[in-house]
Amino acid sequence: MNSEPQTVETSSSNHGLANSGQRQYLSFLLDDEEYGVDILRVQELRGWTPVTRVPDMPSYLRGVLNLRGAIIPVVDLRCKFGLKEVAYGPTTVVIVVKVDSGKSERVMGIIVDAVAETYTLDLETIQPAPKVGSAINARFITGLVAQSERMIVLLDIDELMNSDELAVDFHGEETAETH
Repeated sequence: MNSEPQTVETSSSNHGLANSGQRQYLSFLLDDEEYGVDILRVQELRGWTPVTRVPDMPSYLRGVLNLRGAIIPVVDLRCKFGLKEVAYGPTTVVIVVKVDSGKSERVMGIIVDAVAETYTLDLETIQPAPKVGSAINARFITGLVAQSERMIVLLDIDELMNSDELAVDFHGEETAETH
């Protein structure tokens, strides 16, 4: 994939739903496993380009990217999930997502090994995440779905991108403004 941004087209008339019992997901690969995010949260796809490092940040926060004048944080999901690091290559992609942070919406980037497909999934085929130990905290998972002999882990991008050091402390910001 080249480094030119690609906008992900979704129909605003159906809000990402093929019908009332379906939802669309963009899937991507990490360590040969397939994950998916709600396509309505995806703003664009960008081929890998180096980011600007920010000192004293967690290892999974690779840096920031200038996205048409907006500075956005970029998170390496391999590192966030505790997977083995690999060199970024021609299929490495930054998925630019919109994240609901409670009182506001943020734009952030997530680095993945490759984008796989878009799926329109029947909501009744989505199974709850099992309560077992894994590299990914279960609260980040909205469900699992079998698709073409593969299991796709559906992620809650809001929960994932508002965890740990990525969380926005709105209470602290309000306190700072009143002093």
